[in-house]
Amino acid sequence: MIRPSRFQARIGALALVALLVVACGSSAADPRLSTVGDSIEGNGAAGAPAASGAPALGGGNGSNSPTALRDDARIIRTGSVTIQVTDLDAALRSARDTVSAVDGYIGASRLANNGDQSVASISYRIPVDRWDEALDALRKLGKVLDEQTDAVEVTGQIIDLEARIRNLRASETALQKIAATATRIADVLEVERRLSEVRGQIEQLDAQRADLVDRAAYATLTVTFGLQVVAVTEAAKGWDPATEVDLASGTLINVLQALTTAGIWFAIVWVPILLGLGLISAAVVFVLRRVGVLERRAPVEPTPAA
Repeated sequence: MIRPSRFQARIGALALVALLVVACGSSAADPRLSTVGDSIEGNGAAGAPAASGAPALGGGNGSNSPTALRDDARIIRTGSVTIQVTDLDAALRSARDTVSAVDGYIGASRLANNGDQSVASISYRIPVDRWDEALDALRKLGKVLDEQTDAVEVTGQIIDLEARIRNLRASETALQKIAATATRIADVLEVERRLSEVRGQIEQLDAQRADLVDRAAYATLTVTFGLQVVAVTEAAKGWDPATEVDLASGTLINVLQALTTAGIWFAIVWVPILLGLGLISAAVVFVLRRVGVLERRAPVEPTPAA
């Protein structure tokens, strides 16, 4: 039996501790004790305070106070609005100017030009603190046919990700120290493998945190602009030819199934019953004729004329 070396046992124990710390990172991160001003990028020591003047994560209010994230909830806002307008080009220019005035920008756009049925769908990215201002201004561009908004708070998710990243960076630093003292090739390879795993987890969690911070800083509003026929277009959205064909085909199949079922019941149940009734009726008539109840009358021949 080959016993692991002391160095390998040390690496295994450190990896086990790192996994336990990461798994418990969510419960161990208390928002009241978390230093949210920590600079995650470029900071090797876990829990080290950010440099003076460093912006808070996400750039929401530019404060480096440890209570900035706790006091200012991070909320992801999304929404969609359908607006009927009389001049599509003028409405698009006004909407662009409105969004630019609140420091927003266009994230995506789609234009379907078909005469009087021209429709444009624009996705705007708007600073979350100016969401209501931009939404009120866009409503004034025409008649609002449909509006939906949603808000999801992600403050706890961001804090949890930051705590897990700090714990992984601490494990990374410890593994780097072990690698500096390793002498055997097998030990070096083992440490490098552990470092690669930890760094991969850090990159993945950091990408998730950055995405949440960006979506919380800039809300997404999708606005659909259309001419007067937009109302008819919206009403026609509920009609789908493919769906109607499916419904008609289903009805036809149901009718055919009902007819087939009726034929099977008639052939199996009613045909034997009718045959039995016919045989019984013929037997009764035969018996009655034998006993003379029913006599066949001879045909009356016509009397010859004198």
